Amino acid sequence: MVNNQSINPIVAVIPARGGSKGLPRKNILPFAGHPLIAHSIMLAQMCPEVDRLIVSTDSDEIAVVAKKYGADVITRPIELAQDTTPMLPVLQHALLEAEKLDKKRYESILLLDPTSPSRLPDDVRLCAGCLADTPDADGIISVSQPEFNPFWHCVIQKDGWMEDLIQGADKFDRRQDLPTVYRINGLLYLWRRDFLLKAENWRLGRLLLHEIPEHQTIHIDDLHEMKKAELLVQQGLIEFPWLGVNV
Repeated sequence: MVNNQSINPIVAVIPARGGSKGLPRKNILPFAGHPLIAHSIMLAQMCPEVDRLIVSTDSDEIAVVAKKYGADVITRPIELAQDTTPMLPVLQHALLEAEKLDKKRYESILLLDPTSPSRLPDDVRLCAGCLADTPDADGIISVSQPEFNPFWHCVIQKDGWMEDLIQGADKFDRRQDLPTVYRINGLLYLWRRDFLLKAENWRLGRLLLHEIPEHQTIHIDDLHEMKKAELLVQQGLIEFPWLGVNV
């Protein structure tokens, strides 16, 4: 079924739950001169494609930081703030609440995970343009080429013996002949509204890929990842154009 809807206007949602076992209070810990969540907020504010910015949280502490940086906050119900809560109903709730508050319809939703802050305004621009130009696509997801190819390097243990994860991997003798493999890197997701509201699993749609270099990707879930990411920014290996902005 061809989706002929426009993708505009776009609402950006930053989901930030208060509870975190791997790194307590990670969303508001200082990172590269700002609370971690602030980088996603400032990124969205630099994107003219984004019409509305929402932080979905169950935490008063996160809400205070988000508002300080200019984001609007939607309080997430307790049932959507559990360790086992999937992301899809959180996004559906945020989208419908934003439409209720604003008394308008948003045609697409941009997910910005605060623990993956290294996407750039150009990534948002390119994704929005690509989705707009592909009316039969339900969304576009950022990906990277991993440093290793799973065809050769990923195995499982079966009955005590090593077995290839991907069937047929043994047919490739040269690295150059391996199919290109991407990983979902978590930097950004952009879906059309109607698909997201009806979906039971967002991976089952007709999705485009937007490649971001692997060396640009950051994901922070523990202290080791936080320190590694901080070092990359300090050394100029990853650049954030919003650094130095006064709040």
